[in-house]
Amino acid sequence: MPAAANATKDAIEITRLRRQLAEHVAQIKHLKRLVTKLQRMHFGPRSERWIDPGSVGSGVVAKPLPVPEAPPSSPVAKAPGVPRPRIRRNFPDHLSRESVFHPPETAHCPDCGGRLKPLGEDVSEILEYVPASFKVVRHIRPKLACACCDHIAQAPAPSRPIPRSFAGPALLAHVMVGKYCDHLPLYRQSGICQRSGIILNPSTLGDWIGQSHHLLTPLVEALRRYVFLAEKLHADDTPIRVLAPGEGKTRIGRLWTYVRDDRPAGTTDPAAVWLAYSANRKGEHPQAHLKSYQGILQADAYAGYNLVYEQGVQEAACWAHVRRKFFDIHQAYASPLAGEAVQRIGALYALEAPLRGKPPDDRLQGRVPAKALLNDFHAWLLKVRATLSQKSELSGAMGYALNQWTALIGYVSDGRIEIDNNAAERSLRAVALGRKNFLFAGSDAGGERAAAFYSLIGTAKLNGIDPEAYLSAVLARIADHPINRVDELLPWNLSIDTLATPLREAA
Repeated sequence: MPAAANATKDAIEITRLRRQLAEHVAQIKHLKRLVTKLQRMHFGPRSERWIDPGSVGSGVVAKPLPVPEAPPSSPVAKAPGVPRPRIRRNFPDHLSRESVFHPPETAHCPDCGGRLKPLGEDVSEILEYVPASFKVVRHIRPKLACACCDHIAQAPAPSRPIPRSFAGPALLAHVMVGKYCDHLPLYRQSGICQRSGIILNPSTLGDWIGQSHHLLTPLVEALRRYVFLAEKLHADDTPIRVLAPGEGKTRIGRLWTYVRDDRPAGTTDPAAVWLAYSANRKGEHPQAHLKSYQGILQADAYAGYNLVYEQGVQEAACWAHVRRKFFDIHQAYASPLAGEAVQRIGALYALEAPLRGKPPDDRLQGRVPAKALLNDFHAWLLKVRATLSQKSELSGAMGYALNQWTALIGYVSDGRIEIDNNAAERSLRAVALGRKNFLFAGSDAGGERAAAFYSLIGTAKLNGIDPEAYLSAVLARIADHPINRVDELLPWNLSIDTLATPLREAA
């Protein structure tokens, strides 16, 4: 009897150890995946491009990479390792040109002594840099006195963006764009100015930003109203570190973005983005932002939006989020099932590519073939997930897709909806880049200022306008502009002539 009891006890202990070992193995796999992901984020390419010439179960074959044609044979052999000359890109027409003529050393032929006549010319262009410079604008207001009654006449003093400040609108715009578009902290900007002999303390620059934010608040509010008039919004959020006063440490605040951009659906309405700051990520914040909105909200699976959907807003999900989960698993474990999921989603994107920029009805018609792919994908997810452990990461990725399925397939029945929420993610790219240069926002007020300037700069860029030229034009006018006509200062309402050169995005 004792031997049987010991055997039972040993069996129980072996079962417990096996369960514990399985848990440890699963945890090790999870940690290895995190390490691989972090290594790829820090040291590897961030692109999620998928290159695979194989085929998937749905019958969709990925296109192989094109094979470059062999260069034509040339009688002149090139030395090995010498790069082929690149074709120089034409420089933009708006750049000023300075011509330097190089005439021949003599006007007579060195062989026969005859006079040389024009045959043509060779022109080559070199791109040069003119360092930024400061200038002082002197406002001179003569005083005139009447000889009869001693009346004194003088023009009124021109208004300034910031009362009693020597900062002009172009300088203020330069500081704001430097911080929120080019990601230059104020102390770096102060050092750059010092090289030109101008002493501008970081505290002074910070005061300018705070007072400019107060001046531009009505314009940001007008931008918010325009954004929330859209039939469809893209929404997302991202963390931002904020200094906790008196604690000597930082806490995590949040920037929420809402994008109105229906250009992929063939509309001509200007695109715009509005950002808001909150001290935390509670669902009450997006619910407050969207309390009066009625339309389509395309976002991730954040639970804070659930109450918004319950109040009548139509939910639309993001296939890019689903794809990213499978892509990360395949990168970490080389999982063939995750790879097949990525390829199936790629087939949906391949159908979507030629439909961008077309009106909703045309997009709806072009998405008909996607319905069969989605039905097949859904059946495949259910079948494969039933064979996996519920604790596996692949099962979790499939569960995410299945839980969001109704919102994910909404785009095939509504031509206004996009296949993904990348418009919102692109609007937060500047914030992500800024986090690499700024340690934290100094306060909640600093977070609110950041949200306002990211909104104005992001909207200008969406409309192909140089944000510095735009802010300079706005700051030169807004102090004297009627507040009930502040909509006239939105980027698409200002004459392009007042905004200098349109922004030219890099190819």
